[in-house]
Amino acid sequence: MPPKRASRAKANKNAEGTDVVMEATTPAVAVQTAPEDSDPTQNDATSELKTILQRSVKRTRELFAQDQDDIYTGLGEDQPSQRVKLQSKIYDEFKQVQVLPYPLLKRQQEQLQKKKGVKGAPTPSAGATTQGSDAAAGDSDVDKILDSLPKKSGTAQQSSALVVHKQTINNPFPDAPGGNSSLVRRPIAKAVRPEWHPPWKLMRVISGHQGWVRSVAIEPGNTWFATGAGDRIIKIWDLASGRLKLSLTGHIGQVRGLGVSSRHPYLFSCGDDKMVKCWDLETNKVIRHYHGHLSGVYALALHPTLDVLVTSGRDATARVWDMRTKQGIHVLTGHTGTVSAVRCQEADPQVITSSMDSTVRLWDLAAGKTITTLTHHKKSVRAMALHPTEFTFATASPDNLKQWKCPEGQFMRNFEGPGGVTGGGGIVNALAINADNVMFSGADNGAIGFWDWKSGYQFQRLDSLVQPGSLESEAGIFCAEFDKTGLRLITGEADKTIKIWKEDDQATPESHPLDWKPSLVRKRY
Repeated sequence: MPPKRASRAKANKNAEGTDVVMEATTPAVAVQTAPEDSDPTQNDATSELKTILQRSVKRTRELFAQDQDDIYTGLGEDQPSQRVKLQSKIYDEFKQVQVLPYPLLKRQQEQLQKKKGVKGAPTPSAGATTQGSDAAAGDSDVDKILDSLPKKSGTAQQSSALVVHKQTINNPFPDAPGGNSSLVRRPIAKAVRPEWHPPWKLMRVISGHQGWVRSVAIEPGNTWFATGAGDRIIKIWDLASGRLKLSLTGHIGQVRGLGVSSRHPYLFSCGDDKMVKCWDLETNKVIRHYHGHLSGVYALALHPTLDVLVTSGRDATARVWDMRTKQGIHVLTGHTGTVSAVRCQEADPQVITSSMDSTVRLWDLAAGKTITTLTHHKKSVRAMALHPTEFTFATASPDNLKQWKCPEGQFMRNFEGPGGVTGGGGIVNALAINADNVMFSGADNGAIGFWDWKSGYQFQRLDSLVQPGSLESEAGIFCAEFDKTGLRLITGEADKTIKIWKEDDQATPESHPLDWKPSLVRKRY
């Protein structure tokens, strides 16, 4: 055994004569360096060994320290990178709350005074920072890092908020604090006061059809109008007197859509017989047929500036036709249900369709593709109308009536009456809008509603009366159209009659006051 001990003692002395003493009782390491007059190679080896031992001590401390949070406590300037890391982290996470609100600072100072037993200490100012209150408790490494953070210039204003918000300029949502405090910024719910409109009353009842009156169209000169009905006949009436001028026969199914061209002496008609006809009003004969629909054609629209005709029907498509050559330009596909209504306008979207699949589509006429699909409605959309002067339109569904803004199809508001969509329930089949911002809605149960376009307020509610000899269930309204002046309203109804409505000339705001109560509760979809 003695020889072994001697060999171990020799092993503790390195080649340069440096003694390394390892104490078993303490983890401390004592390194004895060589004298100053030793060889330079000995100094290099000593420094390398010292570095290795320090690294070993640090690793041992990381592995076996009881309090992991205090591993780097006391490192001080030995780890500058650690200080930079802590400083950047604290600055990124707490820079917004460096300036605490005045009540919280005051409460902190009072608690600190009670803790230290100090009375009568001065009240902190609103611009005091969090590190200023913590520095009194003691200076640690973290406090030193906090003190080294850049200070905000200027005097902070008193605020009761925990987070300092940036001031916004021309904020479109002034009710949102700071402009960015919530994920969805909601505008101020502001009720629009409706404009006063005189009430409407029944002016004339015209009978002559032998079936439901399904379509109506006004001549651009405002002298006559045409109606199509379930008796497969198109009748032309004088607008002033209401007398029958002409009857056109040729369809073998009920006539569902009519349109009078403002550029040519043509009348266009479509029906359940899958036919689209062009009538020459100078000879009162059919001059063109447009073949292509696979089922009944429910609606048609004429482009205001182009020689283009757009029809839609039960085959879930809208077809764009060249008016002169009878050739199909586009087949607008995408709907999954009957396309109940179609409208055309000069600017994009030039074609708008509504369908019984509860969607509304805005189309690019040049490309023949969908620009936007509006899915706000929950039930089938059966009627649609364009505003004559604004770049807006409205759609009707059993759930509600909605107003939209072109060209992107932005939702504007809902039209909701006191007793439901029309004030009396029912399915809205007809919509019409005039230049005086009056919108008409007619339902299949005879419910008539007159609405203020700007506010969505229903200022009049009526029930259509059936002609003598008809059933009460035949009070439905299938089509409606304002004349070019907007002073007459023509409706086609299920009791086989055509009714003409006009404004009450004797009504005044005093005799018929506006019964409107503002409400801030409204649907935003």
